[in-house]
Amino acid sequence: MVKSTGKALVIVESPAKARTISKFLGKNYQVEASIGHVRDLPGGKKDMPEKYKSEDWAYLGVNVDEGFEPVYIVPDEKKKQVKKLRDALKEADELYLATDEDREGEAISWHLQELLKPKVPVHRLVFHEITKEAIEAALASPRSIDDGLVDAQETRRILDRLYGYDVSQLLWRKIGRGLSAGRVQSVAVRVIVERERERMAFHSATYWDLEAIFETGKPQSFPATLTHVGDRKIPSGKDFDPDTGLLKNPQLLQMDQQAAEALAEKLQSADFAVASVENKPYTERPKAPFTTSTLQQEANRKLGLTARNAMRAAQKLYENGYITYMRTDSTMLSNEAVKAARELVQSEYGENFLHASVRTYASKVKNAQEAHEAIRPAGTVFRKPESLRGELNKDEFRLYDLIWKRTVACQMADAKKRRTTVVIKGGDATFQASGTSIEFEGFLRAYVEGSDDPEAELADKETLLPAVEQGEALSAKNLNPKDHSTKPPARYSEAALTRILEEKGIGRPSTYASIIETIQARDYVYKKGGALVPSWTAFSVVRLLETHFGALVDYEFTAQMEDFLDAISRKEAERLAYLKEFYFGEDQRGIGLKPKLTAKIDEIDPRLTAMFSLGTPQSGEHREEVFVRVGKFGPFLEQGERRGSIPDGLPPDEMNLEKALELIESSSRDDEPLGNHEETGKPIYLKVGRFGPYVQLGENDDEEKKNKSIPKMVAPENVTLELAHQLLALPRNLGEYAELEADIEANDGRYGPYIRCGKETRSLPAGMSPLEVTREQAIELLKQPKTRGRAAPKEPIKVFDDPSPVTENPVRLLEGRYGPYVTDGDTNASLPKGTVPEELTFNEALDLLAERAAKAPKKKKKAKKKTAKATKKKAAKKKAAKKKTAKKKTAKKKTAKAKKATKKGTVKKP
Repeated sequence: MVKSTGKALVIVESPAKARTISKFLGKNYQVEASIGHVRDLPGGKKDMPEKYKSEDWAYLGVNVDEGFEPVYIVPDEKKKQVKKLRDALKEADELYLATDEDREGEAISWHLQELLKPKVPVHRLVFHEITKEAIEAALASPRSIDDGLVDAQETRRILDRLYGYDVSQLLWRKIGRGLSAGRVQSVAVRVIVERERERMAFHSATYWDLEAIFETGKPQSFPATLTHVGDRKIPSGKDFDPDTGLLKNPQLLQMDQQAAEALAEKLQSADFAVASVENKPYTERPKAPFTTSTLQQEANRKLGLTARNAMRAAQKLYENGYITYMRTDSTMLSNEAVKAARELVQSEYGENFLHASVRTYASKVKNAQEAHEAIRPAGTVFRKPESLRGELNKDEFRLYDLIWKRTVACQMADAKKRRTTVVIKGGDATFQASGTSIEFEGFLRAYVEGSDDPEAELADKETLLPAVEQGEALSAKNLNPKDHSTKPPARYSEAALTRILEEKGIGRPSTYASIIETIQARDYVYKKGGALVPSWTAFSVVRLLETHFGALVDYEFTAQMEDFLDAISRKEAERLAYLKEFYFGEDQRGIGLKPKLTAKIDEIDPRLTAMFSLGTPQSGEHREEVFVRVGKFGPFLEQGERRGSIPDGLPPDEMNLEKALELIESSSRDDEPLGNHEETGKPIYLKVGRFGPYVQLGENDDEEKKNKSIPKMVAPENVTLELAHQLLALPRNLGEYAELEADIEANDGRYGPYIRCGKETRSLPAGMSPLEVTREQAIELLKQPKTRGRAAPKEPIKVFDDPSPVTENPVRLLEGRYGPYVTDGDTNASLPKGTVPEELTFNEALDLLAERAAKAPKKKKKAKKKTAKATKKKAAKKKAAKKKTAKKKTAKKKTAKAKKATKKGTVKKP
């Protein structure tokens, strides 16, 4: 065991990592967590130190006038943790900074050193896995903080702030508040919007061919597809122009249904024979071990995990010592890892499955400082997945299993396959059948990309054809005409977006998870199934940036910016000149963001930016051009003076002129009232909003208008004026309930229909309407225990065996109004989205509580309660002061009256 000469303080990022490392260190080491970054740029001018608040650049937190010097502050939620670290440092003789070995980790170590100002020796520890051997090796050879990596991170942070804050403010003014722009975020949105544009411009084409079932004399049957009629080839989807739907080569034979059926009829009497048989052996090699990007892609394809959930699970696996560092661009494996993988191949699969020599994979990594290993199981002996099933939650187990298989497979033998192509001719028609056979599984025995079960996938990957010979006669058992339609390019899934961003060199794979999460949170993108669909707001933002700030969303420029940051990390470039070019445009190569923004403020017409033409109808009463408009409250349709709402979830590529006119007509009908309210005389409208159909009493601009949702069991077309009156009359009085000494009211609210009696409320069960529920039914509901709210505490989902090390209270997992959360009696922490509550471990619960406690604002001191005596004294004092004031006023009035009388001579002299 490594020993410190005195008391040493080791600082890492997370409590989980701290706990794991502390297992490998002796009692002379105290391991604490910074819980992420301890300093950052201010959130805005309000957070700036007082001396900078009057500066023009204060809102940025970066002094653009003096060398782009950043101003760092300790956020309120981190002050408690910083104090804890300072107190721990007072007791230490040495400080070890053991944060992650990438840019962000290096920057955290630098900030800790700058903030804590240690007077003891400082060492930087780096390791790519949290194992005893790795920690001991790091302690044996510590290094200094890498200034290149710190400068690269700081430059990235400054660029993101300049871009994000200034461009976002422009979007607020020209499109709508709450929008944001970002160096990588905006480019990612553009990628998704461009794909949707391709889908909108796409013209589908239909073509027909024949599918046949041929039978040998054995008899054995197999399918084949028509490829030629005479010398003319039958087209496939790639032969059509996606912009026109027309054939690229008019010499190809595009059949319609009638022609295909006629050909099938003609070939019924034809004689068929095998024209040729071709067998081609080929090999398939295993993929490289995982990088951050390929892990996210495979976790999405194979396990259905979002990028965020995949990285969250990988982070836990790393911090608890199961895998190596999960933020890496490298496909390299250490000698120890290769040895461990090859030994597993021999023991698990046999000598025949081991590749003859050590496999190596070329790495794309440009930075030696960040050229870690690929992601692999930790240690010199890889623990088998099954041995960890009881230690990991579901996502962590599945991800570890994926990493284990991919790592082992990379040292396995090639898969040997054979592709067979059979060409059949008869009656001027040519058919083709293709088959694949696996002659040796090789690495596929352990890992099939995109599949959970290699055994099952091997069977699916084989398409076996019967053994036939050239000239052999065949009989056609079925000749079926089949139609095909060309499909628009598929939308990006998270995996596909991650791949395209990496291919273009945009951003870093370690940031993709947060980027995908951000663009969804900003309503630029939403998910439809697993596909990422852009909103009309995204279209508007991308158009504005492309038109007026093309370089900011240019793929090559963004990739070059990433290359520049890499060059800074290698100390091959200096940042000041680049930042000046980017922000002020002092060089011809520069963007000149600030002056360009100033110039564009008056030039950009928000109306034009937010209008998208759908075309002009050629018939009908209304001939004006139809537009999609992006307004302050979302997108809508516009045709002259007519307006129409766009339903939530309708993708832009499904919005054409025909659909738009249908929606405008529907909205026009909505503008016709059902009738007038019998008491107020105001019109009653039937409308459809974001949250479903409702009735509205009064016009849109009526400050006293009233809305009521339509019950789910009632179809909008069945809403009558009478029903609308009943809904608008809610709440409905059902009479008194003597036990609670209050009337019962039935109503419909945000969370559905309910009844209320005094302070007691109960939700109405499905199918029971607030318009029909009786007093007796309501009383029965009130007699039952409350199923939601504070009055009905639920049983805990789980109570952990060990108490909290902080509060010494039980740690419980509960179901709350907004989802499951953990509590230690003092702090509550919600579970991240996608977490299965039953699989939450004790350590994960402690991590969530620690992170939440660090973010919690300081508790205000409670004001001391005033005693009755003090209150009485204060009241008496107030009364006396009031009396004194009244006397002064009376005296002043008398004096004024006397002066007035003297002036008039009415006062008698004594």
